[in-house]
Amino acid sequence: MLLLLALVSVALAHASEDQLDGNRVFRVSVHDEDDINLIQELANTKQIDFWKPDSATQVKPLTTVDFHVKAEDVATVENFLEENEFYYEVLISNVRTALEAQFDSHSRATGHSYTKYNKWETIEAWVKQVVTEKPDLISQDIIGTTFEGRNMHLLKVGKPKPNKPAIFMDCGFHAREWISPAFCQWFVREAIRTYGQEIHMTELLDELDFYVLPVFNIDGYVYTWAKSRMWRKTRSTKAGSSCVGVDPNRNFNAGWCEVGASRSPCDDTYCGPAPESEKETKALADFIRKNLSSIKAYLTIHSYSQMMLYPYSYDYKLPTNYEELNALVKGAAKELATLHGTKYTYGPGATTIYPAAGGSDDWAYDQGIKYSFTFELRDKGFYGFLLPESQIRQTCEETMLAVKYIAKYVLDHPY
Repeated sequence: MLLLLALVSVALAHASEDQLDGNRVFRVSVHDEDDINLIQELANTKQIDFWKPDSATQVKPLTTVDFHVKAEDVATVENFLEENEFYYEVLISNVRTALEAQFDSHSRATGHSYTKYNKWETIEAWVKQVVTEKPDLISQDIIGTTFEGRNMHLLKVGKPKPNKPAIFMDCGFHAREWISPAFCQWFVREAIRTYGQEIHMTELLDELDFYVLPVFNIDGYVYTWAKSRMWRKTRSTKAGSSCVGVDPNRNFNAGWCEVGASRSPCDDTYCGPAPESEKETKALADFIRKNLSSIKAYLTIHSYSQMMLYPYSYDYKLPTNYEELNALVKGAAKELATLHGTKYTYGPGATTIYPAAGGSDDWAYDQGIKYSFTFELRDKGFYGFLLPESQIRQTCEETMLAVKYIAKYVLDHPY
């Protein structure tokens, strides 16, 4: 039976890869409104998977657009771009090849690894293991279940002590952003590994608690391993629609569905039928509301584009402590770059990346958590969502520096 299951999962993985054979990722330069209209026209006639920005409606003048096209549409799309005199480049000439190149071919160990992408079953087993190994530093709670009934495990990392301020961090909002859960696992490992050895981490864990949600959108993440590597949304179904899932980062009650989100259940940026319609969103929001007095910072980890964003994304207005937030991410970006020279840009979400309503960082900020940030990890699009495992270590090491920098600031600026 087990062998049969293993064979089925291998067959599914190959089916997913076969669907991607010959698919391409384009980067197109957009100059003005005419170009934007053409891109939207293309999106209406062909099935275009937008990587950055998330949808045709978010394309702005003087930017580049990254999108993924099925093999059978490649020639038509290239002709369209050439006829309309777009400047474009091919970022990934065959998505299947890039997908296969994600994995280190040397050793596909079955167990958990911090420098590999781990399946959900492996991550869940790891959660139980770290709690058993370090009960003095780490505990876990189940804050809810997903649409498909999986447990949402939340780790609490820190030296037990009453009335400590806390930082909440989540990974894996969008299913295909695999580098994100890899970072949450890395963070937990580094925290417990360096406690008592490294002065900064020891101080942070003595004085702060870190709530870490290793994978938020578990159902979607499982689906990217089993069926469709480029899946983004949750896996909820609604009566009357054949389309599956909601974009969880458009499902929070922060300018919900006003901008950069879609009301069509088939779209990747579907905001859902109502704020917190998703079980996952509701579980996270309920936990934060319940622990609002202690949670002083909120970090949500995404990919890709090497950015640190703060509110707002649902509006062009700036937060009241805008100058403080900007100085803080500027310092964090500088700190991050010291290790591998990776350059991050930073600023308010709406102007730095694109306007998008219903995001968790804006929602957390509006709840009164004044240090609220979205990280967009590596890279800038050469690999996009298919960042190779060979870059996990460096990505996590440098992100660690930025997170510790922010945590230290939060600790030194109580409110």
